[in-house]
Amino acid sequence: MQELTHFINGAQVKGTSGQFGDVYNPATGEVQAKLPLATPAEVSKAVEDAAEAQVAWGATNPQKRARVMMAMVGLMNRDMDKLAEALSREHGKTIPDAKGDLQRGLEVIEYCIGAPQMLKGEYTDDAGPAIDMYSMRQPLGVVASIMPFNFPAMMPLWHVGPALACGNAVVLKQADQTPASNMVMMELIADLIPDGVVNVVNGFGIEAGKPLASSTRVAKVAFTGETTTGRLVMQYAAENTIPVTLELGGKSPNIFFEDVLDADDAFFDKCLEGFAMFALNQGEVCTCPSRALLAESIYDRF
Repeated sequence: MQELTHFINGAQVKGTSGQFGDVYNPATGEVQAKLPLATPAEVSKAVEDAAEAQVAWGATNPQKRARVMMAMVGLMNRDMDKLAEALSREHGKTIPDAKGDLQRGLEVIEYCIGAPQMLKGEYTDDAGPAIDMYSMRQPLGVVASIMPFNFPAMMPLWHVGPALACGNAVVLKQADQTPASNMVMMELIADLIPDGVVNVVNGFGIEAGKPLASSTRVAKVAFTGETTTGRLVMQYAAENTIPVTLELGGKSPNIFFEDVLDADDAFFDKCLEGFAMFALNQGEVCTCPSRALLAESIYDRF
C-alpha cells in the first residue's frame, strides 16, 4: 500500500493530520494508495514557500526559465512509459491514451517556452503625441491551481506551463481520485525546478481546496472541474477579490443542419466523428458533446 505525500518547497512532506483518503485502482476496485488530507496549516506553508520562491523565480533571466522548462519536457519524454503506466493504473486510461494525455500537456509546455523571452516592457504613445507610456509586464505571484481527475497529467501541465513561463510560482491541489501519477511526475522534475516554485498539496476540497482558493497570499486561482465546485471556488476567491479562471463542464450541444448531408464526403465524416466524441475519455471531458441538435429532415439518416 503506497502512502502518498505532499510536495512542498522541493521536498516530499508527510501529512500531519493523521487522516487519509483512499485512492482506488479502477480496474480492480481495490485501494492502492492512501491520500494524506492536507491541513490548512500545510496549505498555508505551501503558499508561503511559493510566495518566497516566486520572488527569485520571477527575477530569473527569461532564457534560463525557458531552459528549465525545456529540461522538464526532455525528462518527461524520456520517461514517458513510466509516467503513462502510473497514469493508466490510477485513472484507467489505456497506455496510448495516457501517453496522449501526457503529450498534449507537454505540447503546451513547449509552446510556453517561447513566452518568457517575449514578455518585456514597451513604450507606446497611444495616450497622445506629447505623452509616452511605458508598460511593464510582471508576474502575478502565486497561482493556485485546482485540478480535475479526468486528465491527471495534461491539466496540471496546462496550468503549470503558462504560470512558470511568466515567472509565477504554483501551488497545485490535485484531484483526490488521481493524485499518485502527479507525484511520480514531481519526483522526476524536482531537481530541475527551484525549491518552492511548484508545490503540491493533497486532500479533499474542504481541507485543501478551500484554504488554497481563499488564501490572501494567492494572486490568481485557476480551477478545472464541475460547475457546482466552480461556484464555490469563485466564492472563496471573491473574499479577497482574487482573479479566477474557471473551466467547467456543460452539456455542449453539437448542431447539425441539413447541408451536412449534401454529399457523402470528408465533411460529413468529420460531422459524424464530432458527434461520436461524446465517448471521448468515457465522456469525462468538459467539451463532451452530450447532446446533438439535428434538422428533422436528416434525423433518420444521420
